[in-house]
Amino acid sequence: MERRRRREVVLVVLGVALHSLYMLSIFDIYFKSPIVSGMEPEPLRIRPPANRLVLFIADGMRADKFFEMGPNGKPRAPFLHSIMHNKGRWGVSHARPPTESRPGHVAIIAGFYEDPSAVTKGWKANPVEFDSVFNRSRHTVAFGSPDIVPIFCSGLPHSYSDSYSTEFEDFATDASFLDEWAFQRLERFLHESKSDPKIQRDIKDDGLIVFLHLLGCDTNGHAHRPYSDIYLNNINLVDRGVESTVKLMEEYFPDGKTAYVFTSDHGMSNKGSHGDGDPQNTETPIVVWGSGVRGPEMASPEDDVDDGVLFVDQHTHHETTPESWGLKYIERTDINQGDIAPLMSTLLGLPCPLNSVGMLPVEFLSIDKKDQAKAMFGNSKQVLDQVLRKSQLKKATTLFFKPFTPLVGYRLMLVHIDQLISSGQFESALQSAQELIKLALRGLHYFQTYDWLFLMSTVIMGYLGWIVYVFLHIIQSYTNFPLYSRQKGRRMLGNSFGKRPVRLAGGLFMGACSLLLLFQRAPPLYHAYLGLAVFLWTEIFANYPLLQNLGNVIQSTKVSWLPQVILTSLISFLVLELLVASFFRREVYTVIFLIAGIVGAVVVSCNMRDLSMVPAFVWASCWFLSAFTLMPTQICDNTALVVGSGMVVVTIAIIGRWLDHMYASDPSWKLKFCGSSSKVDKSWLLFCTQVLLVLAASWMVWVTTSYRAEKKGLPLVHQLINWSLAGLSILLPIKSSRGMLLRLISIFLGFAPLFLLLSIGYEALFYTALGLVLLVWILVESVVCHSVVPSLSPKWERSNSNYLPEPTGTQSSKAALCSIELQHTRVALCFLVLINVAFFGTGNMASVASFEISSVYRFITIFDPFIMGALLLCKIFVPFILVTCAFSAVTRLLELPRLGCYFIVILLSDVMTIHFFFLVKNTGSWMDIGQSISHFGIMSAQVVFVLLLFALSSVFTHDLDLSSSEERSALLLLQTINSLKYH
Repeated sequence: MERRRRREVVLVVLGVALHSLYMLSIFDIYFKSPIVSGMEPEPLRIRPPANRLVLFIADGMRADKFFEMGPNGKPRAPFLHSIMHNKGRWGVSHARPPTESRPGHVAIIAGFYEDPSAVTKGWKANPVEFDSVFNRSRHTVAFGSPDIVPIFCSGLPHSYSDSYSTEFEDFATDASFLDEWAFQRLERFLHESKSDPKIQRDIKDDGLIVFLHLLGCDTNGHAHRPYSDIYLNNINLVDRGVESTVKLMEEYFPDGKTAYVFTSDHGMSNKGSHGDGDPQNTETPIVVWGSGVRGPEMASPEDDVDDGVLFVDQHTHHETTPESWGLKYIERTDINQGDIAPLMSTLLGLPCPLNSVGMLPVEFLSIDKKDQAKAMFGNSKQVLDQVLRKSQLKKATTLFFKPFTPLVGYRLMLVHIDQLISSGQFESALQSAQELIKLALRGLHYFQTYDWLFLMSTVIMGYLGWIVYVFLHIIQSYTNFPLYSRQKGRRMLGNSFGKRPVRLAGGLFMGACSLLLLFQRAPPLYHAYLGLAVFLWTEIFANYPLLQNLGNVIQSTKVSWLPQVILTSLISFLVLELLVASFFRREVYTVIFLIAGIVGAVVVSCNMRDLSMVPAFVWASCWFLSAFTLMPTQICDNTALVVGSGMVVVTIAIIGRWLDHMYASDPSWKLKFCGSSSKVDKSWLLFCTQVLLVLAASWMVWVTTSYRAEKKGLPLVHQLINWSLAGLSILLPIKSSRGMLLRLISIFLGFAPLFLLLSIGYEALFYTALGLVLLVWILVESVVCHSVVPSLSPKWERSNSNYLPEPTGTQSSKAALCSIELQHTRVALCFLVLINVAFFGTGNMASVASFEISSVYRFITIFDPFIMGALLLCKIFVPFILVTCAFSAVTRLLELPRLGCYFIVILLSDVMTIHFFFLVKNTGSWMDIGQSISHFGIMSAQVVFVLLLFALSSVFTHDLDLSSSEERSALLLLQTINSLKYH
């Protein structure tokens, strides 16, 4: 027994390690760091069009809200609109997901799209230092958010920077004062510089960059939505601030050699979130004017024609400009967000950042064709240098190196462009340099995915090996399948002599592969990916006698079970494919639960003809839940619905408790109440306490929302009350009655305050709907298990069982658990459906922006990505815990080993994981690529995720009581529902 348990611990640890590592493999396949060192900057060799540049980044400003006219027919940003009409160029800057603040600023200032490993540091610290326009400048002056300015200016010796305190970023107030702080701080700096000769000398030098990070729109968009008056008024405030700053700069630097760039890092969805590839998040404004910038031109009819140019967000160039923008007749120039860095570098005559992948948008420049050609040529050589450097590094560490064929003759291309410039064919030189940049970008992608085939093959073999290994373990340890007799098994499997040669061969193979990887200087993770796959298949082949005996058993056994195997496999495959489809269309769950309601009602009615109320309850509960996946993921604020949902939670709990208490007087149905002999039932006291906590949480929802509506900061005492309500309510179910129904009601009440306080709309009602369906699941399983009338647990044939585990728990240690049979696959399938609908019921788990960040404002309003992210995860975790607790109750009801069922869940999950692995894309739109990768990552993480859920839920369900008469208590669930017919 101890040996088996140690083996299962090793198996669980191995599964966690394998899935964690193979999730990381996606970063090696698709998300290798774009930063490469060992290059020299490429000088542009042109006369700088401007001596200094002012960069305004309005964080979270959405393009359409910025450009469109207000309700009075006047622009929301009148000054910048006048610039677009009279002085500069404008367009839409297209961002690439993830549309977060740090990646957007890195793309703008450094010219490349962020290394995703930065997410592990909250998008704040630099995992790898990189070059930027600020690095190349003579001096940089930067004021703004403490989350952005230090990324680019901390440790930069030639910078003057300052940030406000993080406590200023309060989501409960109007955050436009953050922008006023940045504008006023620059004004004060310029005023103070007049009395400081060193500062004045520094900022008078050429190559100066002034950077103002304006966070107001982002904070107000999160807190109040981008269609709110606060957000729209913030746009006007930014416009006035830009106007005053331009006037200030022109007075301080009267030489007229200042260029200005106004843009945003990302947009904002209607629900106040960002992060994904929705056009509301990827489309940002770009306005450029000043020294070296071309003036506006009238739009021609051809400008509204799709010219086929695709941007990083896969939107076509020159989509029709809406009439509401008031810019229909002014030429529009769209660019990629990464193109802004080479534009700023060219305006200042500086080399492009070393790792920039942007292409210089010459349409913005007011310089002669020769300088345009030279600047584009320098830009192309800078991008080409990255390809050449990556090629050198890969060639030095690869036995059979395959170069990027289109760039084999890159020297001839460079000579050709240089000759075109020398001969005055500037237009041809421009086009040739642009083509070279496109080829170089393809080359960068080629080397980014150079190890793609090796890694993909290794991961697939690892997953297949894991599936086979887990399947054999389930067959051997948890089923009655006559795989081998005990005596024969000991002779065949206990003999280690046959295993040693296989394991020795596997070790030698892995050693040879490791030497090859070491020669190629492969990362340590490559060894881990391959090592796990080799280890699994070695163990499988080492147990070949087991597989050989399995074949003999199949040949000698009657085929009466074959139709059941085929039917179960088909149903399982269909359900898993529906779950895969649900990642793309949430409406799939509507179909699933519509069908489940009918099937569940039929199953119950066929076995309970005298209890007609129960089938109706089963049908109504499933259909009620099916409606939620038809609702939009954009949840509208509805405080009354949240408070009302709290009342519904309390009502359902009171009804369930009352009916349970009513039947407790009947000895044939009586549950065990922890042996309390006091006059006042302790379980009732606990229940009343939980009800009061739910009511208090509902009241705090109303109170805190009222403060937000009045644009007041949330008082600290209210935050402390909310934290206390959530924390205390979660702990109380541990002390509740050990009876199944009473414990599940207590868990349902215990997590309700936390979920209500994190809810803003209909998702609060989803909590109740999910709880009812989980009750339905237990009802149906009890019907399948116990049939029409109360009876003892089904008689299981244990004579040939290979698995007689020692159960855990207080009462269950008196009896052995049942072996898993083929029909019990339904338990794992139901769990997978429910655990996934817990995600998709109120959002899309493949999109970080589909969950409302405003949900956390009742606990914290000061911006803190880790605490806010943790609270958002808690909200997502609550339905999962309910599902897992119900799963534990079902396995206890059916007397099944929960760990064995866990392995079946993982086995089915990994079938989906491999499916998603083949759906991963490396071409097409970046949004599709990112979504496909997130799907794979979510499923690959499920083994770790579900294990964590089991650990958490076991705290609440490990002592569920089902002894003697309590074996029949599951039928009380049926009777309590049916009693509604008479009461």
